[in-house]
Amino acid sequence: MVNRAVPAHRLFTGISWRHLAYLVEELVAPWQAGVEGRRHAARGGARKRAAGAGARHQRVFVDRLVATLIHLRHDLPHAVLGLLFGVDRSTVTRAIAEVRTLLAARGCAVPDRRGLRLRTLADVFAYARAEGTELRPDATEIQVRRPPSGRGGRRAFVSGKKKQNTMKATVIADHRGRTLWTDALRPGRMHDATAARNEGIAICFQHFPDVEVLLDDGYLGLSRDHRGQAITPPRRPRLRALPGRVEQRERDRHWHSSDRITVEHALADHKRWKQLTRWTHRRDRLPDTYRAIASLVPDRTIHV
Repeated sequence: MVNRAVPAHRLFTGISWRHLAYLVEELVAPWQAGVEGRRHAARGGARKRAAGAGARHQRVFVDRLVATLIHLRHDLPHAVLGLLFGVDRSTVTRAIAEVRTLLAARGCAVPDRRGLRLRTLADVFAYARAEGTELRPDATEIQVRRPPSGRGGRRAFVSGKKKQNTMKATVIADHRGRTLWTDALRPGRMHDATAARNEGIAICFQHFPDVEVLLDDGYLGLSRDHRGQAITPPRRPRLRALPGRVEQRERDRHWHSSDRITVEHALADHKRWKQLTRWTHRRDRLPDTYRAIASLVPDRTIHV
């Protein structure tokens, strides 16, 4: 075993010591409640022995959290993490599953608003209306393993853009490139606008008519349905349009792209975590993994 302070370094976890201490303080109580709940279900009732009796965890919660962060950041195998922390591989697997679920349920932090976290799309639109800011959604695809032959729905993961088996995540950022929300992920074949509609963005447009959203050309359907709110780049002028109109259109597209570039920066921050460069594990675990990483990235602007 190595010194416990070494795995907790920022080079391994991707977060600072201060951020790690804040995470421990925030998550230790929900984790302990989950442990007691599983014990209560296994016993079938209240405990019959005194508090403190029985088996004890070989690793404290801090070690479990650090192992999960290292796994998310560098995608180290569970067996390697077990060797690093001096426990069995199954212990690491169980710890990562528990902590990853807690991280995914946190939501995204908002800088300058201590304690405020956005968990739903309605929360994001309400925040945008209160702050008077424009939202910048975009979709990104993560390559996943090909489903087994003969299984139903196999073609749903084949992306028409990347020509690979992928899953698609819709992410919303603000004007400073801070992640505000991410969805539950969809198969890669699904269109960007369809994925956003399935998350209820049309209902949010109706309830928050004064919120503007900057979109790319992949969301033209939303732009037609919600004019004045869903803003896409200007369309190409007619073939014989005047040169001045063509130049104005190019300037407008340039400014629109410049305003939306912040969401690309947010997506780049997510892809710095190795597990999101290419997903090689079970596909049903990717949504929680993406939400866990998305909840950690905005925190770095608060806990540095």
